[in-house]
Amino acid sequence: MMKNMRPFSLVLVLSFALAACGTGPEEPSRLAPDDAKLVLRAADVSALPGWNEDDVSQVLPALQKSCARILKAAPDKAFGVDARFGTMADWQMPCNALTQTPPTDMRAFMNQWFNVYAAVADTDRGDHENGLFTGYYEASLNGSRTRHGVYQTPLRVRPADLVMVDLGQFRDSLKGQRIAGRVIDGNLKPFESRTQIEAQTPALKDDDATVLAWVDNPVDAFFLQIQGSGRVQMDDGSVLQVGYAAQNGHPYTAIGRELIKRGAMTKDEVSMQSIRAWLEAHPDQADELMNVNASYVYFQLIEGEGPLGGENIALTAGRSLAIDRSKIPYGVPLWLDAGGPGSDTDKTVPPIRRLMMAQDTGGAIRGAVRGDVYFGFGDAAEHNAGLMKSDGRYWFFIPKSVTFDPQ
Repeated sequence: MMKNMRPFSLVLVLSFALAACGTGPEEPSRLAPDDAKLVLRAADVSALPGWNEDDVSQVLPALQKSCARILKAAPDKAFGVDARFGTMADWQMPCNALTQTPPTDMRAFMNQWFNVYAAVADTDRGDHENGLFTGYYEASLNGSRTRHGVYQTPLRVRPADLVMVDLGQFRDSLKGQRIAGRVIDGNLKPFESRTQIEAQTPALKDDDATVLAWVDNPVDAFFLQIQGSGRVQMDDGSVLQVGYAAQNGHPYTAIGRELIKRGAMTKDEVSMQSIRAWLEAHPDQADELMNVNASYVYFQLIEGEGPLGGENIALTAGRSLAIDRSKIPYGVPLWLDAGGPGSDTDKTVPPIRRLMMAQDTGGAIRGAVRGDVYFGFGDAAEHNAGLMKSDGRYWFFIPKSVTFDPQ
């Protein structure tokens, strides 16, 4: 995911089998496994499928947002956990040049400042160029500032005693990994699970300060946690834009897999739409199924442009991609070649071939070749995100000043 994030990621909980990261219980073996090593192989821009057809100027707003962050960084700071992506100084040169580049010259700009590298997942079972690409969107809900009538499901703010720990500050081998919990008697202990948190809902006050808003549909609230951000149309006519604030530290469990395990649907039937339909058709079982996923997300109000991705900048519909930050840094331009929404079952769907930006991450986004496309807000975005479950590959654009021996 918009998948979201500040310290964790806006898309932290993008589900593996749900819309945002929808897929069945097992990824096809031809796709890159999660634990594969990222190999970069020199390529030529002429090898990028559809390079001359994409309106690359549309990536300019997303690139400008990443560059604004990059230009503020210390030049000698590493660009990411992987030295092959260089330092901030390497990226500050093209970012400075971007300020003088008109949209019509974007293709020439990319050719002038960057080399192209194909991303390959290297394992002891061979190399994989293809990985899984899914989609996410900004959710829409109905809500109220107080609990009454149909508004019975809380969107909670981050608890004051929830501690989030960046493990990379303790060991380099743990960079990109985080845990969450609460301190009890001087020791960090696991935080409550979704089941335990939800059990506290009846005791909440109608105007409880720990609640950002009360919404009218628990299924909508569940999917909001998967997407990581959304807009809440309030009963007083106002609109709240909410985004990821924190997560309870429990691992994400895809309820789509659980439905398959129970025989409620097949792998091919799993999508955001089918899971939502099942939950709404079985209200007596919905809470129990949703609680199979122990992960729980807390929210905050988002001011100004949003939603925010893990890079802490506003996402750009169709041009922002969530990636595995333990392997790929934020702010990297990349060329995506993947099947479009629904292409796993309908081969007539045109592919997605466009220049994008790595600007977000998510709990289900793991692997050297793995991505989650941000589709934006609205019914079409939700529909496309729910159908996106495609094979794909990508190439990175890395400044020419960065030197390393590609494999």
